[in-house]
Amino acid sequence: MRVVIQRVLRAHVLINQKEKREIGEGLVVLLGIETADEPTDVLWLANKVVNMRIFNDGHGVMNQSLLEREGSLLVVSQFTLMAATKKGNRPSYIRAAKHEHAIPLYEFFLKTAQEKLSKKIVSGTFGADMEVALVNDGPVTIQIDSKNKE
Repeated sequence: MRVVIQRVLRAHVLINQKEKREIGEGLVVLLGIETADEPTDVLWLANKVVNMRIFNDGHGVMNQSLLEREGSLLVVSQFTLMAATKKGNRPSYIRAAKHEHAIPLYEFFLKTAQEKLSKKIVSGTFGADMEVALVNDGPVTIQIDSKNKE
């Protein structure tokens, strides 16, 4: 499971050119799920996302988490994060999980993050055509892979 985390001042996702969901200050999480992912990957990553200290404290030092900051969270599924690009110029998505495996893990991630934050989170719609717009704060962008815990 891979995530790209972006600290934002505000963000929104437009789903199928119709429904707009938005947040203020917080994090946008792009979430990619692979066939080898399990609920333990979700638990580890959700904990990392809500507790990662990437918000500035009163001294301008990145020392506060989303949880401490009581910020908002927007989660968007993105299978292209699982792209394999080693051979040729056309990415392969062979590692990306199929819907029947990915959707339960995606929903478990949303539920777990919401429980940890004790507040409603905003999400895209799995498999939908989405446009994501954000104002990156910093900019701060971090990627994490549950299979490569560095």
